[in-house]
Amino acid sequence: MANVVVVGAQWGDEGKGKIVDWLSERADVICRFQGGHNAGHTLVVGNTVYKLNALPSGVVRGGKLSVIGNGVVLDPWHLVKEIAKIRELGVVITPETLMIAENTPLILPIHGELDRAREAASTAGTKIGTTGRGIGPAYEDKVGRRAVRVADLADRATLEARVDRALQHHNPLRRGLGIAEIDRDALIAQLLAIGPDILPYAAPVWQVLAEKRKAGKRILFEGAQGSLLDIDFGTYPYVTSSNVVAGQAAAGTGVGPGAIGYVLGIVKAYTTRVGEGPFPTELKDADGERLGARGHEFGTVTGRKRRCGWFDAALVRQTCAVSGVNGIALTKLDVLDGFETLKICVGYDLDGARLDYLPTAAAAQARCTPVYEMIEGWSESTEGARSWADLPAAAIKYVRRIEELIGCPVAMLSTSPQRDDTILVTDPFAD
Repeated sequence: MANVVVVGAQWGDEGKGKIVDWLSERADVICRFQGGHNAGHTLVVGNTVYKLNALPSGVVRGGKLSVIGNGVVLDPWHLVKEIAKIRELGVVITPETLMIAENTPLILPIHGELDRAREAASTAGTKIGTTGRGIGPAYEDKVGRRAVRVADLADRATLEARVDRALQHHNPLRRGLGIAEIDRDALIAQLLAIGPDILPYAAPVWQVLAEKRKAGKRILFEGAQGSLLDIDFGTYPYVTSSNVVAGQAAAGTGVGPGAIGYVLGIVKAYTTRVGEGPFPTELKDADGERLGARGHEFGTVTGRKRRCGWFDAALVRQTCAVSGVNGIALTKLDVLDGFETLKICVGYDLDGARLDYLPTAAAAQARCTPVYEMIEGWSESTEGARSWADLPAAAIKYVRRIEELIGCPVAMLSTSPQRDDTILVTDPFAD
């Protein structure tokens, strides 16, 4: 039985939420394996819009088990509020439908404070453009072996020891940034108070998933940010603080790599980015504004306007290789309706040399200029198309050219935010 990993193959905001929701109908378990509540998924089901940050997209599907894996950093106060908000929309969330790995690190209030203070203190050209929600500092504490984890909420002595170790690191940092030192007892009291709201969902996720696999259940692994924000393979340092690529699905939930049967890369039919960092195909003209307006390109979490540009086949080719993508889900094709001519970046010019990938060095990235291939646009509408026969010939030609350039086939094609406006070419869950 194929288990499927879904990863964003650009800088995020590719429409993963809809695709994961669509696939979750075929899955028994939906697992979130990295990131924090700095990422957001918007699901449109009929007339209801669900905006999820920490919760896996599968929660809106009745009868499914949703899992927050150990690769995630979790803000427990945010999660409690998000659960309440989603329940108001009629979704049932209980310990039978939602599970949190016991070894999941927590985002504490001190992490958000440090995140915002450091960003504010950054000089021009060094700002990362974080959401200020504490995700980076929480991951730092995880690898620094001073994190408070979900299981620690059940034992006061352990909790106090974890907090004391964290404060040995954080208080000197706060003094250097001109922030008041942390009130130890108040922080411990906050954690003890939130514990009863979180602990009912805590479980040995690695064991549960092993049992589900033995029983032949289908597992869907859901990433958050796009692969170009991966801490190792993204446009460093303008990246997130975790591994986003498909290999993280195993480490971030406690399954072996053999558990992954199919990797689906989500790819927008053009390119967008939120925050700072390089963006070779960015458009700062009327075409860029048109893409942003038609695509409603504003962040789910922050509402920040996304930077827009032409499709970059060279970057997607890279991310497909790094994640071992078997097929892509191409989204937002309808946003390109009405463009007389489209451009696809097929490589870069670096000081007169032609490259078919974006180099690692930041200075070299800054000097890269895109090499474009022109392709005919279409005037007909593709919105809501549910079969290839509904698509204009020029749109099909555009999709086929993308397949050729990235070296990966289209498995699914999304033509609107609606759940059922999807053309299925290959079912990732097929045996």
